[in-house]
Amino acid sequence: MPKPPMTLYLAAPRGFCAGVDRAIKIVEMALQKWGAPVYVRHEIVHNKFVVDGLKAKGAVFVEELDECPDDRPVIFSAHGVPKSVPAAAAAREMIYVDATCPLVSKVHIEAQRHAENGLQMIMIGHKGHPETVGTMGQLPPGAVLLVETVADVATVNVRDPDRIAFVTQTTLSVDDTADIVVALTERFPNIVGPHKEDICYATTNRQDAVKAMAPLIDAMLVVGAPNSSNSRRLVEVGLKAGCPYSQLVQRADDIDWRALKGVTSIGITAGASAPEVLIDEVIAAVQARHDVTIQKLETAVETVEFKVPRVLRA
Repeated sequence: MPKPPMTLYLAAPRGFCAGVDRAIKIVEMALQKWGAPVYVRHEIVHNKFVVDGLKAKGAVFVEELDECPDDRPVIFSAHGVPKSVPAAAAAREMIYVDATCPLVSKVHIEAQRHAENGLQMIMIGHKGHPETVGTMGQLPPGAVLLVETVADVATVNVRDPDRIAFVTQTTLSVDDTADIVVALTERFPNIVGPHKEDICYATTNRQDAVKAMAPLIDAMLVVGAPNSSNSRRLVEVGLKAGCPYSQLVQRADDIDWRALKGVTSIGITAGASAPEVLIDEVIAAVQARHDVTIQKLETAVETVEFKVPRVLRA
């Protein structure tokens, strides 16, 4: 029997961003420089396929520095860590490499600068996310107030409404964050914001591509991990932009084909920590069931690159 027709829209940009690419390269270069095992505190990026690939090369993933021996190198994940973590590593005279995305480091520096200027910090982010924990951990415990929703703005308790500033997690929904910023500005007219938006270019670009694609498709597949903030935001952005159905999948085997029955156009995108090989796997799975026509939908071209730390370039 002939396969039913299917139009596949491929979002561009999609998948790996410069910060993720740099973080993975840091682990690979550390293994080349020091040999296995190299320890990594927390998943280097939120993608099981990537983490498993690095494990196979000799990386050992742990959640806390206490799980690392003193005599082996340790790498801090792309999401960033509280100040106490590198301080503890230095106290133990460990070799450590910070793979924090430079755009997350920029937020850390902003938070510290505002605090030094006597401003109380508010962070817009998701409670418990490693990036939020890392950013809030740049200042003493309790110094940063967390706001997750517009509703939280009404109840946040500040010491001086005229002496506050805010930063944001880099992987949030652009539109949802804008609503929170409006609410903060209405309640605290003198609040100080970032010189340049904290939400990173890659998060913004991937959400813009999804917004452009959403009206053209019956369903969307987002390749990414369930613990990946930017991947989950892509699912939400697609639904809000008019796509009737949006599904987060880690691998092609996760696709719910029953939910896609009768669909004639699918959009495919991927979170910033999902490698292209997994996107190709999903495309192949659709091609196995359908007569596929592929349309590329490009809304931006990314040329950003970040250098690895000097210790690995030496």
